[in-house]
Amino acid sequence: MTWKASLPERWNRQIAVILAHGAGQGIDSPFMKFFQEALPQRGLLSVQFNFEYIDKGKKVPDPQPKMQALYRQIVSEVADAHRPEKIFIGGKSMGGRVASYIAGDTPQVRGLVFLGYPLHPPGKQDQMRDAHLYDINLPMLFLSGTRDPFAQRPLLEKVVNRLGDRATLVWTEGGDHSLKVGRKGANTLETATDEIEKWVRN
Repeated sequence: MTWKASLPERWNRQIAVILAHGAGQGIDSPFMKFFQEALPQRGLLSVQFNFEYIDKGKKVPDPQPKMQALYRQIVSEVADAHRPEKIFIGGKSMGGRVASYIAGDTPQVRGLVFLGYPLHPPGKQDQMRDAHLYDINLPMLFLSGTRDPFAQRPLLEKVVNRLGDRATLVWTEGGDHSLKVGRKGANTLETATDEIEKWVRN
């Protein structure tokens, strides 16, 4: 399995951000490409990779244990290859969820970045995916749209409040599951990148 690293022009080997893709599209999607290009412009090493099912042209995601094992492997390889002082992991929707399952016992990881955390399936608020989050003793950044059907605002706010000081929540007003507002939405991704940079440097 290969991963793609985008280095800043002047990188001080301080911070790497590894982002996994969502269930429907791989790292060649416009959403993922945006962050792969924008993060290095802010001095951060950006790493992305495809889960195996994407590379095989399949639509159904791999089982969680398989995706988690691959994510652990990527973190280890990035740590060996680039030796950053801090590694933050996360991703879009499903990718962020996979990252959340491995972060707590992957020693190189310093925090989690969620780009639209899939708190529940659309319309199924009774199927919450938050139980494991409370056991993670790491900082977490939630970037979420107020129109995201995967994370109703009152429910996500309740989760973040319970997480306390570990969690930071930034809303994109009118944003969907991809933080997009209206037909365009590039500006919202710029803002999201600014928030990531500010948070990982804090």
